[in-house]
Amino acid sequence: MGRTYRVNAFTRLVNLPFGLLGRLGLGADFRYLLTVRGRRTGRPYSTPIDAIDFEGRRWLVAAYGVTNWVRNLRASGEVELTRGSRTTRVRAREVSPEEGAAVLRRYLELVPVTRPYVDVPPNAPASDFQRAVRSHPVFELRAMST
Repeated sequence: MGRTYRVNAFTRLVNLPFGLLGRLGLGADFRYLLTVRGRRTGRPYSTPIDAIDFEGRRWLVAAYGVTNWVRNLRASGEVELTRGSRTTRVRAREVSPEEGAAVLRRYLELVPVTRPYVDVPPNAPASDFQRAVRSHPVFELRAMST
């Protein structure tokens, strides 16, 4: 079983510089500040996130499992991604385990720090990644219609 992600004072402290990097547009080119409306309060909540491009589409992967940003995203269906001075509103569609398996595999290659939280070795068969997507949801991001 993969390690459990817990939000505590240390996690918040670590997230501060990563959020700042996304806000400033520094660091890995897939690093963003995600802002989503709270499902109960309606207030905006922000967290650093890695949105990857894979097979011509952009994806969010919940590598730490079903956290609050995932629950809020499921409720709202849209988020803002900020990198540097650019903020983009996008719709998010949660994909099936079959569709998300290859995305999760690629994500773990790009963001190896998250591997301990996803109990699937990099060379595992697709069926193992499909099973992992059930507890580590994958979302396809699409531009908002104008």
